[in-house]
Amino acid sequence: MKQIHRSAIVAKGARIDTDVEIGPYSIIGPKVKIGKGTKIGSHCVIENDTTIGSGCRIFTGACLGSIPQDLKYSGAASAVVIGNGNIIREYVTVNLGTEEGSQTVIGNSNLLMAYSHVAHDCHVGHHCIIANCGALAGHVTLEDRVVVGGLVAIHQFVRVGAMAIIGGCSKVVTDIPPYSTCDGHPARFYGLNLIGLKRAGIGSMTIRDLKAAYKIVFQSGLTKSHALEEIQKTIKMAPEITHLVSFISSSSRGICH
Repeated sequence: MKQIHRSAIVAKGARIDTDVEIGPYSIIGPKVKIGKGTKIGSHCVIENDTTIGSGCRIFTGACLGSIPQDLKYSGAASAVVIGNGNIIREYVTVNLGTEEGSQTVIGNSNLLMAYSHVAHDCHVGHHCIIANCGALAGHVTLEDRVVVGGLVAIHQFVRVGAMAIIGGCSKVVTDIPPYSTCDGHPARFYGLNLIGLKRAGIGSMTIRDLKAAYKIVFQSGLTKSHALEEIQKTIKMAPEITHLVSFISSSSRGICH
């Protein structure tokens, strides 16, 4: 059964599934779709072509689906797609894509803490955490199980690899490689995210091989292409090693030092 507060404004055309709760003074636009069991707090604004999955919790003042903060935006039909089981805390902002048919995408089971920002055309994977006031500029990609510390700013088009963790107040201007711990202004590589790897059930042998691979990347003195060739020749290509090689080889912004 839907529970929509009498002071909320839900536009005609909005598709609200069963067991959805909408709190006082929230505004839901006519193109919005909200999945089963999602709970929306007070004073939220959800507008334009925004789809929210099931079982999400959206807290006071969140603003989802607003137009991008991009001077190139000229009214193109774009969208926000948010998956299932996400927690979106107070005053989070998520913007539409910029170009016709583009999307800003947030996967499943993520936690976006208060005042965090996901800009136009970003892609956030599954089980990610963006701490308070973390800000993703346009076209940023977070792979799965990424942790972004509080007050982190990530430059446009940067990619953050799976299971990476970025320390608070960092300035991120180059790609953050998967499974890593990075911090600083600009962010630098400090080693593996050992806690994250162990929590994800990654075995000790794979962790050992990841350490060896990163030693080749950062300490061998080889060029990027030669370092990746050396990894492929000397280290067993477990899925995590394969992903690491693929991530680094496809980096257009370069990886952090």
